[in-house]
Amino acid sequence: MFGELIYLDNAATTRLDERVLEAMTPFFLKTYAIATSQFGYSAGIEAREAIGAARATIAKALGAAPEEFVFTSGSTESSNIAIKGVALALGEKKGKHIITSRVEDFPVLHSARTLEKQGFQVTYLDVDEFGRLDLDQLRDAIIPETILVSIQAANQEIGTLQDLVSIAQICKDRGVLFHTDATHTFPRVPIEVQEVPVDLMTVTAHLIHGPKGVGGLYVRKGTPLNKWMDGGFQEFNLRAGEENIPAAIGFAKAVELTTPEETARLEQMRDRLIERLLQIPHSQLNGHPTLRLPHNVNVSFRFVEGESILLHLDMKGFAVSTGSACFSRSLEASHVILGIGGNHERAHGSVRFTFGRYNKSGDVDAVADVIADVIEQLRAISPLGKEL
Repeated sequence: MFGELIYLDNAATTRLDERVLEAMTPFFLKTYAIATSQFGYSAGIEAREAIGAARATIAKALGAAPEEFVFTSGSTESSNIAIKGVALALGEKKGKHIITSRVEDFPVLHSARTLEKQGFQVTYLDVDEFGRLDLDQLRDAIIPETILVSIQAANQEIGTLQDLVSIAQICKDRGVLFHTDATHTFPRVPIEVQEVPVDLMTVTAHLIHGPKGVGGLYVRKGTPLNKWMDGGFQEFNLRAGEENIPAAIGFAKAVELTTPEETARLEQMRDRLIERLLQIPHSQLNGHPTLRLPHNVNVSFRFVEGESILLHLDMKGFAVSTGSACFSRSLEASHVILGIGGNHERAHGSVRFTFGRYNKSGDVDAVADVIADVIEQLRAISPLGKEL
């Protein structure tokens, strides 16, 4: 490795902003009491007021009321609470049918598969070549027993944005609850819950330069949702366990620091990198060409393996990710690339680049120059490259 690491895996996690850490520090060392009621001692009241202010900040970014936002340990827990909580609340009363898509992230997919083992029916909708949902297919999939539709706001790998307004309206018109995993959009791609009739929304902090281990769930007032983890009565009796007050404060600060101007800068880097990478022979953009996350670039390179590209880039000081099996810790290729009609070669040759606050415009050409050389070298020694 030479020089300083150029980190381009911000869809996996982001570097903590020093201003977030500064906001959190007093709640580790000074105001460290639990959030007691208004009749408790002063340190507990101060903690309670602080987490209330953090809740209000995040809820405002969603267009929600503070009492509609529940702090969790992260997006995985949030999606589990949403899907399993609705199943517990409505499974015996209305029906045991849930709808999701084949390209969702694992918290949603694995929650759905767990419910299947408990007697629920799950419909997994296909997506098109760009990763977008067919709205007519969604309409046709809803039956009287459907209790929940869970469709992500944007895909975690290829960055494609879904038409949440239309999806949410379809669900509302049919009397079905709608959950969206907004892990990769909030708050860079705004979703106003007063304009988009979503009932449940998963969000997290660590992808916007906030702390790890904290996220949240928007729960529209009146949404039937049962608590499934026993314990105390925290978080409006929906999520038991002591609140992580420093992390909640950090989450709110991270939301405050995420600006439209920064998002526009990330979009410029994204578009420049796409332009550069598609100049490499036998390359293909994964995901929608325009309706995609502002910081996401995912490209497949034929005749080379993604893990080989990753390792060579790592040695040269770049951190990226791949949909290849070796690095997904599974024996299968990316379910997302396969879900948009790609084959195993395309999945194994995919590389994801995601930008964050600490990336500079020069990072774009730096990684583009290096990866062009890496791919040329790898193809020269690869048996697959002989097909060129």
